[in-house]
Amino acid sequence: MRAVSYRILIVDDEPEMRRMLAALLEGAGYRTVQAASCRQARQACAAEAPDAVLLDVMLPDGDGFSLFGELRRGRDLPVLFLSARDEDEARLRGLGLGADDYITKPFLPQELLLRLGAVLRRVYGGKEEDVLRLGQAQVHWGTGTVERPGGTASLTAKEYALLKKLAANRGNIVTIDALCSALWEGPLVGYENTLMVHIRRLREKIEEDPSRPKYLLTVRGLGYRLAREETL
Repeated sequence: MRAVSYRILIVDDEPEMRRMLAALLEGAGYRTVQAASCRQARQACAAEAPDAVLLDVMLPDGDGFSLFGELRRGRDLPVLFLSARDEDEARLRGLGLGADDYITKPFLPQELLLRLGAVLRRVYGGKEEDVLRLGQAQVHWGTGTVERPGGTASLTAKEYALLKKLAANRGNIVTIDALCSALWEGPLVGYENTLMVHIRRLREKIEEDPSRPKYLLTVRGLGYRLAREETL
């Protein structure tokens, strides 16, 4: 399992705990988003579409048990409770609500990583290879769709083949000839302008601002490059 494929939302009102968890998870290859309250957690879920949540029980504007129901509404999002409360009643309540795990503070860092990894494997299995992340956009190869906070768009056959070629060489330049060869058969003369049209339309689906692309980059005189994922 490639941890780098997963984005984890950390919800805890203690800054030091958030920093510690973020450092631990990022050191293991995960990407992290942080929230210090229920309100921030709701906003982060809407904007970042995390793959799992580490959720503290006690928060300044509510409690994790109530927030859990909101986070799960409409989506089977994996949630692991983190709490300094080790009472059996609290643990049973969290698990009874349907949480994937309940971890009591303090905990061993390696134990947290193992338990989080077990939850992700159970929920997602091997499907992480079927998703390409580009900032807030998620490209689902199996369905040929791009999911973003604002909605979902379908890729055309040419856009799909183009993005597949770039993703297979992510971080490296793919020449114009190589991209044209991936899209068309036979002599490639005259296809460069058509390729540019497909590039522009693809950017409209995967970039937050197509006029200022962050992921599908032009390398003048050579071709195009799909930038590696940002480190948060």
